[in-house]
Amino acid sequence: MNINSELVEIDVSAIENSSLINEDIAPTKVSQRTWNTYHIAALWIGMSVCIPTYMLASGLIAGGMNWWQAIATIALGNFIVLIPMVLNAHAGTKYGIPFPVLARASFGVLGSNVPALLRAIVACGWFGIQTWIGGQAINAMMIILVPWWGELIIGPWVGFTLFWGMNVYFIVNGTESIRWLEALAAPFLLLMGLALLGWAYVQGGGWGPVLSQPSKFQTAGEFWKFFVPSLTGMVGFWATLSLNIPDFSRYAKSQKAQMLGQALGLPPTMTLYAFIGVAVTSATIVIFKEPIWDPVVLLSKFDNPIIVFLAMISLLVATLTTNIAANVVSPANDFANLFPKKISFKTGGIITAIIGIVMMPWKLLSDFGTYIFGWLIGYSGFLGPIAGVLIADYFFVRKMQLNVKDLYLRKGEYEFSKGFNMKAMYSLLAGVIVALIGLLVEQLSFLYDYAWFVGFGVAFVAYVVMMRK
Repeated sequence: MNINSELVEIDVSAIENSSLINEDIAPTKVSQRTWNTYHIAALWIGMSVCIPTYMLASGLIAGGMNWWQAIATIALGNFIVLIPMVLNAHAGTKYGIPFPVLARASFGVLGSNVPALLRAIVACGWFGIQTWIGGQAINAMMIILVPWWGELIIGPWVGFTLFWGMNVYFIVNGTESIRWLEALAAPFLLLMGLALLGWAYVQGGGWGPVLSQPSKFQTAGEFWKFFVPSLTGMVGFWATLSLNIPDFSRYAKSQKAQMLGQALGLPPTMTLYAFIGVAVTSATIVIFKEPIWDPVVLLSKFDNPIIVFLAMISLLVATLTTNIAANVVSPANDFANLFPKKISFKTGGIITAIIGIVMMPWKLLSDFGTYIFGWLIGYSGFLGPIAGVLIADYFFVRKMQLNVKDLYLRKGEYEFSKGFNMKAMYSLLAGVIVALIGLLVEQLSFLYDYAWFVGFGVAFVAYVVMMRK
């Protein structure tokens, strides 16, 4: 198995009239694959330095972990999810194809819509979460500028609507219109995080009081009961991108670039920003006598209106660019995969924005338990099995060899049974059922705690066995 296999390019002229292709999901040319290690690493730094990362880390503190337990859990989860990330990125780099097209090789040219839509719905949820966070930053700024705004019940909803409209504006007008902001977004948020870290050090009386907060767990059993689902949640945090990473790696200039770029950009950045979230939340326990894991709420407690205003602006810019990159590109491609000739990238982006509201992100962020144990673990039970099927098919069944033209044609190699590979469907279903059965059967709750791992393993084995018969 040669992981550094050559880049492949095909002539799309023979398939450009197919109903399964449009400009957005067509394979990239080798000349278009220009992203080097730095570009891939920068992409991950930009997506990792975001408020949900901060909230994820501090949510573990709120749940009872001490600082080093939380950091170790996050670091381990990100090193684990890096493996499927690098593996699924391989086909994107080699063949220049996005995630929904790669899924056609295993699920069938029509069956690929099932994993694509499952992935897209999760992205819509994340779009809503990021939009809600940005909306709360707008609401906080309005309270600073016009104090009576805080008395309005509709204040948070007005902020949410305004920020949602900003996202839609850039979807319609193209992400190129904010490219110059993307270079500033991550540094803005990183600087704000470092500033909060400095504040935590000073106001918390040094690292001693801040990082000496003990774990709330009295026994090893109590710790493991919280640690296992938390680790699954950490993997689930990027389980989305571990599937649709081909959407980005299709622009990488080599396998080395995508592998090294992801390794340098993802785990170190997540761990660093997680430490900032952990340290600052630990400080809020010392300063405010309670853990404040929402940075928007924390910033609103600051006395200097100029500092708060500038911090909220940086929050808006960073959240906007992260949202477009991480939560619009994938679902837009996934929805386009449904009807390539009728749904464009922009149309798919609008669909994403609408569903993002319907999924009520304010409920997903209501507390750390809902965020980690409900949202992150719950959807990982669907995405883990998809990853299992994709990796099993590409590396173990097809040995990294794809007929790219037939990925865009009906009646070709990937037609299977009327466009569906039922063996992949059964494998996906088996993985989901086993992973989520713990929600219904209390004695099997451990399966849900390991939802991503269990779903991945069951679907992987089932697919390999069935495809070799």
